[in-house]
Amino acid sequence: MIDAHVHVWQIARGDYDWLAGEDVALRRDFTLEDWATAAAPTPVTAAVLVQATPTAAESTFVRSVAAANPDRVVGVVGWAALEDADAPASVAELAEDPVVVGVRPWLQAIEDPSWILRADVARGLAAVEEAGLVYEALALPVHLSRLVELVERRPGLRVVLDHAAKPDIAHGALDAWAADLGRLAAAGPVVCKLSGLLTEAGSRTSAADLRPYVETVLTAFGPDRVMWGSDWPVVSTVASYADWHTMARALVPAADHDAVFADTARRAYGLESSVDGARP
Repeated sequence: MIDAHVHVWQIARGDYDWLAGEDVALRRDFTLEDWATAAAPTPVTAAVLVQATPTAAESTFVRSVAAANPDRVVGVVGWAALEDADAPASVAELAEDPVVVGVRPWLQAIEDPSWILRADVARGLAAVEEAGLVYEALALPVHLSRLVELVERRPGLRVVLDHAAKPDIAHGALDAWAADLGRLAAAGPVVCKLSGLLTEAGSRTSAADLRPYVETVLTAFGPDRVMWGSDWPVVSTVASYADWHTMARALVPAADHDAVFADTARRAYGLESSVDGARP
């Protein structure tokens, strides 16, 4: 099985400013060995590492972790400043590393919700598409309509939506998010991550609370366009790795497990299709 959304970080690197506003339990180093220990009670053996802060130094760091752990890390989603004039060169440099599968700007932290549609960003996105990488959308519900427009503008761009755009589960917000998510799914072959839901749930963290959101994702995209991720270690502020894995397995129909827990990630990221998910 493949965990399609894992973070590691090293506080001494000094660029994780966002952690200052997070649970104190996250304000320490998290290593790939820590992830392996957390995942040990589950059948998950491979991870896609996703950058945890929007800096070039972070891309270098997660690539170094992948290089040191080729038996566990099957892909890396890095970062590049897509609006910069030198974005095409930055993206090309990332793409030279075969473990890099995607690029993730931080839409959720950018003030302009239409940033992804700007002309200067379009040059960077064109470079992502040309390099054969995934554009990974760290988005909120407000961005869904913009992502629909992006997919319609750039039908050749491979898009992965993180955390189902973080619906406001804590306040029971469902209908508007579900409608916009459905429009995005219909706009093109976008893939959605079944991840990050527990940390948006507030006190509504039971399987019954999450079921309408999981069912919405599966109905909109179908299992062949949904992949499971832990969002570890962030998820650990709400539930253990094993508990989230078990809950997700219970919420996803058994007939869809192969797709959601392995095959979609292999296909979406172009990973090697071996049984254990080992990196090519």
